[in-house]
Amino acid sequence: MKASTFRHLLNFWPPFLFTGIHVTTMSDDYRRARVELRMRPWNRNYVGSHFGGSLFAMTDPFWMLLAMKSIGRDYIVWDKAGTIEFVKPGRGTVHAEFVLEDAVLEELRQATADGDKALRWFGTDVRDADGEVVARIRKQLYVRRKRGR
Repeated sequence: MKASTFRHLLNFWPPFLFTGIHVTTMSDDYRRARVELRMRPWNRNYVGSHFGGSLFAMTDPFWMLLAMKSIGRDYIVWDKAGTIEFVKPGRGTVHAEFVLEDAVLEELRQATADGDKALRWFGTDVRDADGEVVARIRKQLYVRRKRGR
């Protein structure tokens, strides 16, 4: 599937559509993505900043999706763990960027070449319009070659 089509489908996925999450960029090679979270009355918390669950949700699937689309069909890729650190209140439109480097894909291929699993952490900062960090997200991926390949 073309990355542009995939991006549009993600934007109509109900957990994104109804929370103000918008995928603004998905590179043709699935190595880069940019996501925004727009402030809406239904994603504000009691003190008027972004709801923490929405901040995490805007980043949740992207490392897994980029890795799945980039590493090839011979691999299983799953989210294993995730953490979020709230740095400052997020207001207005916030964004996160994901860049999956060739070296990381090669590292995962080498680590799983003999059939072992690989667990690798990826970090992403959620930033406000001024570029200041609102939250730090870490996601751990599980990667393994499919058996019999």
